[in-house]
Amino acid sequence: MHVETVVAKERVRQDAPQDRGGVGRALLLTLALLAAVAPLATDLYLPALPSLASDLGADETGAQLTLTAFLVGMSLGQLVFGPLSDRLGRRAPLVAGVVLCIAAGVVSVLATSLAVLVLARLVQGLAGSAGMVLGRAVVSDLSDGVTAARALSLMMIVGGLAPVLAPAVGGVLAGAVGWRGLLGIVLVLTVLMLVTVLLFVPESFPPERRAAERAALSGRGAAWRGLGARDYIGYTVAFAFGFGVLMSYISASPFLYQQQMGLSATAYGLAFGLNALGLVAVSAVSARLVTTRSPYLLAAAGLVAMLLASLVLLALVLADAAAGWFALPILVAVAALGLVMGNGTALALAAVPHGRGTASAVLGAAQFGLGGIVSVLAGLGEGALSLALVMSACSVVALAGLLVGGAGRR
Repeated sequence: MHVETVVAKERVRQDAPQDRGGVGRALLLTLALLAAVAPLATDLYLPALPSLASDLGADETGAQLTLTAFLVGMSLGQLVFGPLSDRLGRRAPLVAGVVLCIAAGVVSVLATSLAVLVLARLVQGLAGSAGMVLGRAVVSDLSDGVTAARALSLMMIVGGLAPVLAPAVGGVLAGAVGWRGLLGIVLVLTVLMLVTVLLFVPESFPPERRAAERAALSGRGAAWRGLGARDYIGYTVAFAFGFGVLMSYISASPFLYQQQMGLSATAYGLAFGLNALGLVAVSAVSARLVTTRSPYLLAAAGLVAMLLASLVLLALVLADAAAGWFALPILVAVAALGLVMGNGTALALAAVPHGRGTASAVLGAAQFGLGGIVSVLAGLGEGALSLALVMSACSVVALAGLLVGGAGRR
């Protein structure tokens, strides 16, 4: 039995990318904060949008433009900071991005017109994206395979909670501090992010490694050409469309839980929190299992569970079942993402031997770009049916992407 266990573990090691090292606890917590601040900046002030519109003399569309501007900046910024970090290292662009994000946050809090606020939020998203894209790059610099998948899964525990709990927290605080106060909280978190970066984030991509990278990536645009590998494309598709399931749920959940299921605002918050707890719990399980199981197999298990749950939801909707039954497959689909995000990121970045800052940038841009699209699609048509169709379609594409990535790897 002991021999069989040793052989099984050795097969897992061979199946996973080569491991280079580890990420310390203080650094891991800092990187988790980097991953969480951007979603908090996106969602925390959403309950205060009506008062924001009233204060600045804008309509609902104008108020929502402040959110759109942030998301656009977040997507574009990753494509700037990722390649830049491959040339200049991780630490300097990260510090510069956080400092610029703080400056934009100050302008956001003090804005006296909608135009100023929209511009400030665009810059805030652009600069804040440095934390997300370079956090992943730092992990890939310091570790690979099992260690990277474990670190990214642990980051998911913090980063995954942020987008689902922020609206609830914002709803509690909005009446007391208003939209300026909520954006002020984001500003304080950004300052904390700068302090922790200065204290705990090393230069994980030093000059000698950058020189070797430039030698390996001879030719203009070589870093971008390296992203054409089948395994990287497949794993990126799996990661982005898996995240699309979460974003479609987040965007459609207020209508689904409160109007179709008939939940009160408090009960909706509790249901939202339960799904977030499921995501965190499965992420923690993934961080433990990845030491003995292949990241690829864990991601595959998560995507299969997500697909089955989405199809069950679709079947319930088509069968005109009581809306209360929808909550269970949604919980399973959201929780299953805990097996996908960390492992999918580790697999995608491990598939690119050079230019990992650029690879992380494309991964993040695909994540947020697709997230914005599916958020709109999930709100079209007949609420629950649209959500079930979008979740099912995203799950199918994500699983297909993982299989394509695995085929390229073999």
